[in-house]
Amino acid sequence: MAQTKTDIRPKLLVIEDDEGLQAQFKWAFDAYRVIIAGDRESALAALRFEVPDVVTLDLGLPPDPDGVSEGFAVLDAIVALKPDTKVIVASGHGARQSALDAVAHGAYDFYQKPIDIEQLGLIVERAFHLHAIEAENRRLAEKVTAGARVLGTMITAAPEMIKVTRMIERVAPTNVSVMLLGPSGCGKELLARGLHDASERRGGAFVAINCAAIPDNLLESELFGHEKGAFTGAVKTTEGKIEMANGGTLFLDEVGDLPAQLQVKLLWFLQERVIERIRGRKSLAVDTRIVCATHQDLETMIAAGTFREDLFYRLAEIVVKIPSLADRPGDAVLLAKHFVTRYAAEMNPVVTGFAPDALAAIDEWGWPGNVRELENRIKRAVIMADGRLIGPEDLDLGDVRDADGPALNLKTAREQSDRRMIRKALARSEGNVSLTARLLGISRPTLYDLLKQYDLQN
Repeated sequence: MAQTKTDIRPKLLVIEDDEGLQAQFKWAFDAYRVIIAGDRESALAALRFEVPDVVTLDLGLPPDPDGVSEGFAVLDAIVALKPDTKVIVASGHGARQSALDAVAHGAYDFYQKPIDIEQLGLIVERAFHLHAIEAENRRLAEKVTAGARVLGTMITAAPEMIKVTRMIERVAPTNVSVMLLGPSGCGKELLARGLHDASERRGGAFVAINCAAIPDNLLESELFGHEKGAFTGAVKTTEGKIEMANGGTLFLDEVGDLPAQLQVKLLWFLQERVIERIRGRKSLAVDTRIVCATHQDLETMIAAGTFREDLFYRLAEIVVKIPSLADRPGDAVLLAKHFVTRYAAEMNPVVTGFAPDALAAIDEWGWPGNVRELENRIKRAVIMADGRLIGPEDLDLGDVRDADGPALNLKTAREQSDRRMIRKALARSEGNVSLTARLLGISRPTLYDLLKQYDLQN
């Protein structure tokens, strides 16, 4: 028995209840595998089973062939189930407004009835082409993002940040205390979690506490725990965060906000490795590694007498300085693409990415709030976006500004500019060397020479 040949033609789903038009579509579009559906139920069944790249949709479907309610119901279902599918809607005489409304609902384009089959053929061809480009972009984005992950879930391609993660990976297997220094929103807790996961303590608990977010009169109990009856409301004995992290890691965020009396008690724990709960009568041995972070200048605080110098040296056996997002060229674009994929799936599946001018705005913005600001901006943009692509107006950034200061030396300025532009082009092209060279207006061999010269090859 002869083996059936697999049909590899692109799939075109035609949702049309007129049998004459169904036959015309099959005849006209023989370059595609045409799948016919005449109502909502069969259309959605074909969508799930065949997963077509492009759909043509007549808005006038039974049981409302003279209206558009059934067609819009099908369109909304397609956009919800398969947001990457390109939907082209049919518009009868006088129904142009319905077609425009359909585009606002997520349709790719519309065509006028009676059908000009050549014009419709061009629209369908463009839809398939755009679908293929977007699919390839998603594949490349996933490849680049996966390649940019370091230290667990940290996403970066900037040499400055990769250096930080490599340092953390080296100290993770040890038991030294680590202090992370950097501006708010730069990812200190994420790095602390990465350190824990890379250490031999990863089987234990990772416990985090923000010292600035808890009132001073409650912070001691949160850290060291208390016995039953220690104070009003203490109806039972409760472990503190240090005890909860026994065998694991305790992350003290904003450690510079520790009050003086707790600085003394924490120093005693670091020296003796024992704790006493509030109103406790015995010392408890605890094996907890301390990782701390702050955006404050602790050396200035030591000079002012508000932070203990001996505690600083106990906490800062290893100091890791984390660069701001503005000092990590290309990372803003990488992270933005990661966040849009994450939040679009949760909040607005119609959104598939960024318009080129939006990516340029993200790349040029200084991000004073660092990664936290970027994440919040992308989340808001996903919610507010009307179409598939986020535009600069959705980001609400105002006038972009360059974070780099000018260099007076001409050679230094040229090198800084070359590095900055190459990194930006690599980020925008998602690591595609050929596209990067075209964006920069140079040949691929020249780009390879520059990558080697400026040590930008990962």
